Amino acid sequence: MLKIINKHHGNMKKLSALFLGLFIILASSNIFAGESWPELEAFHKIMSATFHPSEEGNFEPIRTRIGEMVEAAAKLNTSTVPAEYNKPEIIETAKKLETDAKALEEKIKANVTNEELSKDLIVLHDTFHKIVGLCNPKDEKH
Repeated sequence: MLKIINKHHGNMKKLSALFLGLFIILASSNIFAGESWPELEAFHKIMSATFHPSEEGNFEPIRTRIGEMVEAAAKLNTSTVPAEYNKPEIIETAKKLETDAKALEEKIKANVTNEELSKDLIVLHDTFHKIVGLCNPKDEKH
């Protein structure tokens, strides 16, 4: 009887792990709980691919992809904003994101130091997360 219970318990652990993994994948596939805003998700991909390497001291991705980031920020501001997110504070913060991305691009073209680049990229990253937080006020982690 004990073998049956242990076997059942082991299967339940595997099943629980499977469901947890599936939940994490589904939850992370969209940064918003509400409507989808593809242009913000596109910006997120570039931000993630450039910001996280900078945390490890690798500034090559942001230096080579800043043009993509500026373009993604511009598209964000010319896109149709989902009704759920069409609020003055979100729109203003998205405009700031584009302005700051352009300013960062100019600094990169001027060959700014990695230290200064890091500071400005952190500010840009924080602005992006402000937008995400405004779009999803219940989810303060992202």
